[in-house]
Amino acid sequence: MIEQEIAQIEHYYVLIRDYLVTYSMQLLGALVILILGLWLAKKLAKATETLMLKHNIDVTLTNFISNVVKVLIIIMFTIIALGKIGISVTPFVAAIGAASLGAGLAVQGMLSNYGSGLAIIATRPFVVGDTIAVKGVCGQVKSIELGHTILINEEKVEITIPNKHIIGEIMQNSFAHSLVKGEIGIAYSASAEQAIAIINRILADYDAVADTPQAQVGIEAFGDSAVLISYRYWVPTTQIIEHKLTINGAIYAAIQAAKIEIPFPQRVVTIKEKHTSAD
Repeated sequence: MIEQEIAQIEHYYVLIRDYLVTYSMQLLGALVILILGLWLAKKLAKATETLMLKHNIDVTLTNFISNVVKVLIIIMFTIIALGKIGISVTPFVAAIGAASLGAGLAVQGMLSNYGSGLAIIATRPFVVGDTIAVKGVCGQVKSIELGHTILINEEKVEITIPNKHIIGEIMQNSFAHSLVKGEIGIAYSASAEQAIAIINRILADYDAVADTPQAQVGIEAFGDSAVLISYRYWVPTTQIIEHKLTINGAIYAAIQAAKIEIPFPQRVVTIKEKHTSAD
């Protein structure tokens, strides 16, 4: 038993020795090729990144393409190095192809998100800082990744949307701001022009209100007991609530200070007496 193990060890030793003697120079050449490939992959990836950033291409797309360039060069030089030492790469290529097919089917949804992410980065329908509404959610774009996009809404809640649910959908983009609507009712006897002028002044003096699009103020409707003055303005998406509350409070205080009546809802009820025939 021991003799068989010793013989087997000697057999493997002879095989390894003969291989090293025969392919010693090939092994050295393969090692040099592999080192050269790693160095070249790093240099070309860095050059690709520098070139794309110089032309103001999106950082996420730049990183992705530079990494792809690096991986492809490493794979190419690895195949050359394996061929140098007499190892056929044909079975490996076939195995990689079969594995890639199975993996592709298994991660189809993930690949769909990545493909959509590349489309978003390439076509730039929105960028970080824009405010978008899609699939029933709305928020400011915090980051754009290859697989998903992260929004943050006015309640400071982060919303993660898989990119495949963005591409091909109807999307609204109001850029860095969101629209806020409000209204206040004044008495029919009051001056609507004065109330509109007061609201316009408040919105013009408020720093967070965007200059473009311009704020809009006017008569919205004629109610049963009040003239409804409507106002529309744009503020940063992540600060909608605090600005809306502050502006509403300022408008209410200014209207009261100007002695403009704000009527409460009223309903007139008329009671008719029913007369009997005996009367």
